[in-house]
Amino acid sequence: MPSLVVIGAGPRGTGFLERIAANAPGLLAGARLDLHLVDPFPPGGGRVWRHDQSPLLWMNSMAEDVTAFTDASVRTEGPVRPGPTLAQWAARVRDGTVPAPPDPATAGEVRALTGRGFAGRRVQSAYLRWTYEQAVAALPPGITVHEHRRRALRLSGARDARQRVWLEGLAAPLPADLVVLALGHLPSAPDAGQSALARFAARHRLAYLPPEFTADSDLSALRPGEPVIVRGLGLAFVDLMVLLTEGRGGTYTTGRDGEPVYRPSGREPVLYAGSRRGVPYRSKIGYPWEGERPPLPRFFGPAEAAALRERPGPLDFRRDLWPLAEKELGFAHYHRLFTAHPERTRMPWPVFEERYASCAPGGAELLALTAAAVPGPADRFDPAALDHPLAGRRFAGADALQRGLRAHIGADLARRHDPRHSPDLAVFLGLLSVYGQLAGLGDTGPWWHGFFSYLASGPPGPRLRQLLALSRAGVVRFLGADLTVTADAEHGVFRAHSASAPGVVTTARALVEARLPPPSVARSLDPLLRSLHPGAATTPAGLLAVSPEDGRILDRDGRPHPRRFALGPHTDARATGAFARPGTDAPSFRQNDATARAALSFLRTVAGRTPPVRAGAPPPGDTSRP
Repeated sequence: MPSLVVIGAGPRGTGFLERIAANAPGLLAGARLDLHLVDPFPPGGGRVWRHDQSPLLWMNSMAEDVTAFTDASVRTEGPVRPGPTLAQWAARVRDGTVPAPPDPATAGEVRALTGRGFAGRRVQSAYLRWTYEQAVAALPPGITVHEHRRRALRLSGARDARQRVWLEGLAAPLPADLVVLALGHLPSAPDAGQSALARFAARHRLAYLPPEFTADSDLSALRPGEPVIVRGLGLAFVDLMVLLTEGRGGTYTTGRDGEPVYRPSGREPVLYAGSRRGVPYRSKIGYPWEGERPPLPRFFGPAEAAALRERPGPLDFRRDLWPLAEKELGFAHYHRLFTAHPERTRMPWPVFEERYASCAPGGAELLALTAAAVPGPADRFDPAALDHPLAGRRFAGADALQRGLRAHIGADLARRHDPRHSPDLAVFLGLLSVYGQLAGLGDTGPWWHGFFSYLASGPPGPRLRQLLALSRAGVVRFLGADLTVTADAEHGVFRAHSASAPGVVTTARALVEARLPPPSVARSLDPLLRSLHPGAATTPAGLLAVSPEDGRILDRDGRPHPRRFALGPHTDARATGAFARPGTDAPSFRQNDATARAALSFLRTVAGRTPPVRAGAPPPGDTSRP
């Protein structure tokens, strides 16, 4: 019997399984199949979205903006099988048409969840588990699912032969006609700079936490009342902030102005936080879309992406891709401004649109056009100012810096919750559209992913209001932009300073790298992924190179492996996430479908020429689900 092994049963593996269920009736032609899911964590949520994490940690998207199912917007060859968003699933739990999660606390959170609320991660774990169960139930007869709660250690086998997947704790490997890697976010070994800081910390008995998933971090070394330098102000910082404040017994009350006031427990450290930008990610937008949507894609669509794929040689992001992306984002911004807020413009939209189309991105002609047509500077699209809001700003001292950063965060919160600034939401839609085109163009480098996350994947507004309360309480102190951290061997401490407040230096005996490690095949701590490095093609950034058509892993000569596929952030076909915002033609759904169809077509051929062969009963500790 043909055998398919999927390594990674988190959201990406679950999404791939859903596409197998959708496409198998048409492509497998009734053939039998053993489908093995390999993951030490429970299927559905996997490691990152497992139930076993703090109930204080939230998602950063509203419940109505989260789905694990395809919809009419998704351009797939396979059938679309819609399913409930997270908010709709919660409503079904409330009305009793879907069973509640077994944990009473999580079930209570689900029942209280509204469409515009931010779910706890344990709620998302329950939704993903339910999604997984629906996918298994939808598989046609003849496909048997085997769950292996183990780590995959190694993959072997010739290109034209069955593969062997070696699992932790088992002597015999799993035979596989096809293997799909859906590994998700993985821990990585420290780079040279991080290793040097770790050695310095060990010599001087300091605390150093390298980049990692914050829910996995041991925070016990961060002592109450002591300063901690934090490098990073993205989502990992928000998790760290929560776990070291509310997680240590602090509470919030409501002040006279309606804003939160933090009441310390006395067990918190003092967080001195900075980054390259020096500011937190932009707040999640707090109002729904109304009216006409920008007609996207306009300047960067499938035709432009196809032309880029035909170019000889490697693509350069700044030279080849960013001009198209910038023009697309600007078009989304101005389309919304002119159609929804025409009183803030001085030119009819058709005239502006025609002139905009002829302008080079960022050039003098475009600057002149926008200055003439859009009188308010705050209404103009300026990606450089968005990306570096503190560029050129200098504060007289540490206290002035705190006031300046609180003002910046407050202004961002006000803008992102005010529909008068709805071009910001149009840019968000533009970002999703651009990401969908870039997903098939290989490794775009780290800047784009950081820029996208900063604008489109920021924290909920309530989290930033809590950050302001922590700043006012003195529990968080901002360090500013272009943060530099050094190891002071003479005094045995870490030292931090930034370009925002020259002369202000912070010292501490603890340093936290508040960010996920960048995906890297060579430095991955996952033994299976690291074992692929000698034979597989990788990008300069260390990502696994895969075929943009179906996700087959490429070898060093650029040949697609006939029996090995990979999906997820460790590949150069990175998508925005394993689940998505409804109605956005999510690239991860398209990739899952293409890979599932290629896998099933191959397995149908195998089934036609291979007599039934079983590997034996599932190993001890594994389970089967017919």
